[in-house]
Amino acid sequence: MDQRLSLVTLVVADLGATRRFYLDGLGWESFVDVPDEVLMLQVGPHLLLSLWDEAAALEEIGPVVRGGTPPVTLAHNVGEPHQVDAVLDDARRAGAPTIGDATERDWGGYSGYFTDPDGFVWEVAYAPGPVGELVVP
Repeated sequence: MDQRLSLVTLVVADLGATRRFYLDGLGWESFVDVPDEVLMLQVGPHLLLSLWDEAAALEEIGPVVRGGTPPVTLAHNVGEPHQVDAVLDDARRAGAPTIGDATERDWGGYSGYFTDPDGFVWEVAYAPGPVGELVVP
């Protein structure tokens, strides 16, 4: 098996609200958009973020457990610290339910967090050094 990730799939309760947040609010573009089923966004050269309606997912993967903070975060890295604040402002305007102010981190970077309509946590980060060089286009 090649060492790579092709899709990140998040099961969402309200695909319409999710669509409004990512497409209308954040200004992202869809790659695949099947109403009441799935919204896929190209987030890298060979990587899709798949936002799958819970009812459609139920048929294929079974029941979805909700409650609490999912034990996963998604990250959007940027090339400069001030860009972290700009992205958090974009999330605020898009209607992100919660937003944590950015702060300087012990690991030498600068980051803050927001949640999407389903509570999935996004980190927005400036990471100096090899990680930042690898993940920022």
